[in-house]
Amino acid sequence: MCGIVALYSPEKPIAPESLARATERLAHRGPDEQHHWTAPHGRVGLGHTRLSIIDLVTGAQPIASEDGRLRIVVNGEFYDHERIRRELEERGHRFRTRSDSEMALHLYEEAGAGCLERLRGEFAFVIWDEGSQTLFAARDRFGIKPLFYARVGGALYLASEAKALFAAGAPAGWDRESMFQSLFLCADQDRTLFEGVRQVPPGHQLVARAGSLRLSCYWDVNYPRARDETKRTEAECVEQLRSLLDEAVRLRVRADVPVGCYVSGGVDSSSVLGLAGAHAQGRVAAFTVAFDHPDYDESASARRTAAHAGADFWPVPVSTKDSAESFVEAVGHGEMIHYNAHGAARFRLSRAVRRAGYKVVLLGEGADELFAGYDFSRQALLTSGARGGHLKWAGMLARLLRPKTQTERRIARTSPWLARICRVLDFPPALLDYVAEKFVLLRRLASNDFLQTFPRRDPYGEFLRQFDWRGKLRGREPVKQILYLWMKSLFVNYVLAGERLDMAHAVEGRLPFLDHKLFEFARSLPTSLLARGGRQKHVLREAVRPFVTAEVYRGAKQPFFAPPATLRVGNPMSELLQDILRGRAFASVPFFEQSSVIGLLDELPRMNDAERAAMDPVIFMMASACVLQVRYGL
Repeated sequence: MCGIVALYSPEKPIAPESLARATERLAHRGPDEQHHWTAPHGRVGLGHTRLSIIDLVTGAQPIASEDGRLRIVVNGEFYDHERIRRELEERGHRFRTRSDSEMALHLYEEAGAGCLERLRGEFAFVIWDEGSQTLFAARDRFGIKPLFYARVGGALYLASEAKALFAAGAPAGWDRESMFQSLFLCADQDRTLFEGVRQVPPGHQLVARAGSLRLSCYWDVNYPRARDETKRTEAECVEQLRSLLDEAVRLRVRADVPVGCYVSGGVDSSSVLGLAGAHAQGRVAAFTVAFDHPDYDESASARRTAAHAGADFWPVPVSTKDSAESFVEAVGHGEMIHYNAHGAARFRLSRAVRRAGYKVVLLGEGADELFAGYDFSRQALLTSGARGGHLKWAGMLARLLRPKTQTERRIARTSPWLARICRVLDFPPALLDYVAEKFVLLRRLASNDFLQTFPRRDPYGEFLRQFDWRGKLRGREPVKQILYLWMKSLFVNYVLAGERLDMAHAVEGRLPFLDHKLFEFARSLPTSLLARGGRQKHVLREAVRPFVTAEVYRGAKQPFFAPPATLRVGNPMSELLQDILRGRAFASVPFFEQSSVIGLLDELPRMNDAERAAMDPVIFMMASACVLQVRYGL
C-alpha cells in the first residue's frame, strides 16, 4: 500500500514545495489520502500517499510516537500485527491508530534497528528520530516494495519511485554504467537506470546522520551448504511446507477490503488461490489475462482452477492492440526496461482489478525461486537430483577441464566470467547458444561510442564483485548457486519491479511464497525433492495437491509471456515498436546505432517464426529505453 517520501538536509532547511511535489507525484500509489510533515527545524520532511487497506479510518501517516520524538511513513504490509500489538500494549505502548504500520514505530522505540527481526511482510519505511537526529530506513528481505534514494547537494532524498525524486529536484539522466550492465542482463541489485539514483538493496537498512550515510545488510537469501540441507523425510517436508504456505496465505488475506488473486494455469498462482479460498471472508476473485493467441492464453485452465477453488472468475482480455495502447504508460510507470509485452498486459490487468473494486491481490511470484522452476535452472537441477556426493563434484570438475566449446568461446569474448559460470553451473546448451547469439547481436546494434566507454569490461565480473560470491556460492548445490545469482539480479530489478505496474492503479500485490519464514524452510530442502521423474517443483506439487486441480498438479510450467509482437507482421504492437525504433526520438538514445537497428527491422520479414520471436526481447528492450528517455527527459 501507499507511497512514501523523505527529504533530509542536515545543514539547511528543506524546501516544503519539493516535499509537496514529490508526494503528489506518488498520488497514483495512494489515492485515498495524502499528507506530509516537516520538522519544526525544517531539516527533514516526510510525505505519504495512502492506499487504505488496514484501518480505513484512523491510519493516516506520518505517524508520531507517544512522545513525538519519532515519525514514520510506511509502504507495504506487516503481518501478524494484532499479536505483536497486544504484546507492545502489555509493555506500556500506546497506539494512535489501528493500522499495522504503527507497529514498526513502537518496535523501533524498543530495539532500534533490531525491530527488523520482528517484522514480517512486504515493506519499505522511513523513520525520523528527533532525539538522535537520525534518519532510519529499511526495505523488506526480498525487495518486494521499492525504496529509491539520491544525494542532491548536501541533502538525501528517498521515495517509493524514482519519478518522485525527480519531482523533488533530483536531476534526471541516464546511468550509463547501469545501462551497460542491463544490456547483458546483470544489473546490480542497488542500481537503477538513472544517474545518481540508487536503491536500498533487499534486506538492507539505511542510516543517515549529520551528512553520513551507511547501508548494511540485515538478512540475505543465502542458501545452506549441501551438507547442511534438511534431513527430514519427504513426507515431513511436504507436511511442513503445506503448513507454512497455508500460514503465509492466511496472513495475507487479512484486510479490511475485498481480496483477489492473480491466477494462471500454473501451480504457483493456483495453489495460492486454492488456499486463499479457505481463509478469505467471502468468495475470492480470480483475475487472469486472456491473450489473443492460443499458445499463450491460459484463461481456460485458469477458469477451471477458479471453479475448483469456488472463486469468482474475472478474465481480462488483452490483444496486441491493447498492449500497444498501454506500452508507453507501462514503461513509464515501471521505470525499467521491458523485454516483452507482458508488462503492458499486467498494467491492464491491474487496471481491471481496480475498476472491479479490488485493492489487494495475492500473487504466485517467488515459487520459482523457492523450488527452481525456471528453465535456465532445469539442467543443473536434474543433474543435482540424479547424482550425489563425489559423482556430482567429479562431474563439475570434468566440465571445468574439458576443452571450451565454440559457444563458450563466443560468450567469453564478452564475459570470461559468464563463460566460467555457465561451465561450472551446467547451463543448458540451448540457453548458451541463445546467449552467445544475443551477445553478438547486441554488439552489432550498440553504439560504438557507448561500447568504447567500457573497453575490456566484463559486466558479469563486475556484477559478482558487489557481494561475497565465493562465500555465498561455495559448497552449495549448483542449482542453488544459480538461484542465488538470479535473486541478486533480474529477480529484484525486473520480476519484482512489476509492483510499480500494479501500484500504477493503486493495487497492492502480496506474495505468500516470499514469506521469509517459508523461504528459510524451503531453501534448506534437499535438491532431490525439487524435481522428481523429470518434473520440477515436486515437493510443492505434493504439498498443494489437495488445493489444485489434477490438471494443474500434473501440468508443466508456462511462463507469463505475452505473444511475441514480431510473430504477426503488421499487428498494432509490432507497428508501434517499428515506429519507435525508426523515429527521430530513438536517434538520440545514446546506446544504439539506429542504422543497425533499422537493418535488423528490415530483416524480420525474411526470418521464420522462431527467429522473429527470438528478436522480440531485444526489440522491446531498445524501444523501452527510448520511451524512458522521452518520458523523463534523460
